[in-house]
Amino acid sequence: MAVVEVKFCGLTRSEDAAQAAALGARYAGFIFAGGPRERTPSVAVGVLSAAPPCRRVGVFGADALTRIPATVSTCPLDVVQLHADPGPADVAAVRRVFDGAVWAVVRVEGDAVPTGIADLFAAADAVVLDARAPGGLGGSGRAFDWAAVARRLPQDRGATALVLAGGLRPENVQDGIRAIGPDIVDVSSGVESAPGIKDHARMAAFMRAAAGAEA
Repeated sequence: MAVVEVKFCGLTRSEDAAQAAALGARYAGFIFAGGPRERTPSVAVGVLSAAPPCRRVGVFGADALTRIPATVSTCPLDVVQLHADPGPADVAAVRRVFDGAVWAVVRVEGDAVPTGIADLFAAADAVVLDARAPGGLGGSGRAFDWAAVARRLPQDRGATALVLAGGLRPENVQDGIRAIGPDIVDVSSGVESAPGIKDHARMAAFMRAAAGAEA
């Protein structure tokens, strides 16, 4: 199995971003889509500067097009992650205002994969599978039926990465990796002591578990 990269998302503190980098995470995620972990771009640039080896991911909602230009002028990003059920046209629109990679989130309910997911694999640099949660875009701590969804994914993904999110934690990330076979695993609430406050011991445990799934 290829090496599975790790993204720690919902970062709000410099010390947590520094821990992500020290543990060898590939991605550091910051929320610009509302919820208890959202902070301003001026705060984001300070937090993410503590993790220089990590690629910076900004998570945006339905207002992405209006927010991205001002956000990246303050806090440069490597990746824009689109929530709010984006389609290929949304990915294309973001590419017109952003030069980095674009990830599209597919929210899964039960074992149902939304129609048109193959088109997203063709349009985006990565497709993120997350659990649909009422009243929020993510960070709910909910998982979905990984094995059932894996059977419904397009067999031909091209060069597009697959990201597994939603309900991951140190105790179950190996199961998720073995069921879905993602290129990247994305964790937020599963390594927290409170929303936006990362538990460094759980971050380390998550990294160990993700690496152990490759054995």
